[in-house]
Amino acid sequence: MYQYDLIVIGSGPAGRRAAIQAAKLEKKVLVIEKGSRVGGVSVHTGTIPSKTLRETALNLTGWRERGFYGRSYRVKQEISADDLRRRLLITLDHEVEVLEHQFARNRVQQMRGRAQFIDAHTLEVEKIDGEILRVTSASVLLAVGTRPYRPSHIPFDGDAVIDSDELLEIKQVPRSLVVVGAGVIGIEYATIFSALDTQVTVVEPRDSMLDFIDKEIVEDFAYQLRDRNMKLIFGQTVEKVERDAVTGKCRVTLKSGRALQAEMVLFAAGRVGATDTLNLPAAGLEADSRGRLKVNPDTFQTAVPHIYAAGDVVGFPSLASTSMEQGRIAARHAVGAPAGEPPLYFPYGIYAVPEISTCGLTEEEVIQRGIPYETGIAHFRETSRGHIMGLDTGLLKMIFSLKTRRLLGVHIVGEGATELVHIGQAVLNLKGTVEYFVENTFNYPTLAEAYKISGLDAWNRMGEGPKEAPVATAQSTDTTGDKVNVVPEGPAKKAASK
Repeated sequence: MYQYDLIVIGSGPAGRRAAIQAAKLEKKVLVIEKGSRVGGVSVHTGTIPSKTLRETALNLTGWRERGFYGRSYRVKQEISADDLRRRLLITLDHEVEVLEHQFARNRVQQMRGRAQFIDAHTLEVEKIDGEILRVTSASVLLAVGTRPYRPSHIPFDGDAVIDSDELLEIKQVPRSLVVVGAGVIGIEYATIFSALDTQVTVVEPRDSMLDFIDKEIVEDFAYQLRDRNMKLIFGQTVEKVERDAVTGKCRVTLKSGRALQAEMVLFAAGRVGATDTLNLPAAGLEADSRGRLKVNPDTFQTAVPHIYAAGDVVGFPSLASTSMEQGRIAARHAVGAPAGEPPLYFPYGIYAVPEISTCGLTEEEVIQRGIPYETGIAHFRETSRGHIMGLDTGLLKMIFSLKTRRLLGVHIVGEGATELVHIGQAVLNLKGTVEYFVENTFNYPTLAEAYKISGLDAWNRMGEGPKEAPVATAQSTDTTGDKVNVVPEGPAKKAASK
């Protein structure tokens, strides 16, 4: 009846995983990508480029060695924008090549062009060469991602006043930078350029940043940023951005009247779903004010049951890792295969300098739920590996239930945080207790030894408990073992409750 079993619009993390999953189930799949190369925002302007830029900056500046050789130590004295891009291009080419091979190996058909709905099962595609054709499918997955929010009062010029996509094309590394927005993207780029010895000022209209992260971790993170002379301005909004025609310098005026001067302004205050060209009304769909789509959190179905949406276009948590899982679940449901349900807690990684990674409940959430608890803290400088690496900063925090002694959350700020968090994630989802960290042996010397230090810190305050902690049942308790009213939740809803 239809040409395809599943059409996927967009080839980012959600789209690629969905397409390959459906193809492995021997379904006929078509991926429509508007870009000249596959990969979507994640590969070309988002996840991979920003993390590659971070690694390049840390390597060329010698950032990781400054604990031994001083703040003036640099591997390369003069670092240009071309230096930053060179590694980026190599990485992107590799990512695209791998993805193209995966599509070919799984017989996923591809089409380059812009798609829009004609009706709920029919799409019109304007191909890159100008040809227009129509395709039909039993199911459709919208994995179109997002683009930077660009308000009309900001005079973007692609040179000195830029968004996060344009940052990858800068002609030179600025001496000074104002970053508008202290969300994940803004903070990542702000700290990367600070590591390049750019004078950075961050402006955020809220009174704090990264509100979904444990407050103690954010406080330690903010202290590290201010210690290296980054300016963090909270509770103030940008009223006007101007560029001097003679000097080329930018002037950022805040509503308070304060004026900031910088060579470059990065506006990174939010993103919008790339749904405006899809002609959603023709399919019976409507996006919200930020272009995002509302979905069933268990199946990722939109208001039209055979049309699905996954990835950044559905909102929080907007992670490549969770987007992949959303795409997989959506694809399996779309073709009638059982999807299963992922573990309750997933890791959240912020690739700033230093890194932040977290999994499970924050201390604020534990207090809000009324769960008796204890915490354990380990500073990286307490580990031998930390000394070897010259680390003066970095900490690992774990939260345990006093009632069940089970791990409730793990929160890390410092070198290698996004790798270290997976130990805590495993213990958390396997319902492990503080005794796991106290009684097990960790490789020495490693930063992972911080888990044992943190576990002992909590254990000493909690006292020795029973050898076997009570086992929770899904019908009567949450993952902490404390009584709750259980309401079935899907992955997206669980993520939002984080």
